[in-house]
Amino acid sequence: MTPNLIFICNSIIAQATPAAKGPEGILGSPFVMMGLMVVMFYFLMIRPQQRQRKEMAARIASLQSGDKVVTSSGIHGIVHNVKDQTVIVKVAEGTMLEFDKPAISTVHKKDSSATK
Repeated sequence: MTPNLIFICNSIIAQATPAAKGPEGILGSPFVMMGLMVVMFYFLMIRPQQRQRKEMAARIASLQSGDKVVTSSGIHGIVHNVKDQTVIVKVAEGTMLEFDKPAISTVHKKDSSATK
């Protein structure tokens, strides 16, 4: 085929097929779709993590002697003493370990009804 014939065929094909267009309407705009993605990401990922972080900070702030805790390294123990930045945890009879407060990953409050 000659170059002129190829050019003519391509121009005929381009005129015969309409240009591909995206979906019409309010959801057709890429900016609207990006905005919806950001909103969904916020409500599904960011907001629940912020809520969990606040709940954990409140639990750590309310630590008291006698609470059962698990550290981020998996050590189970009972809170013996709470200081400003650290917590002394009793892990065995006569064994006390001092941890930073952010190292506490799980707090189980002592049951006042369990004591008789």
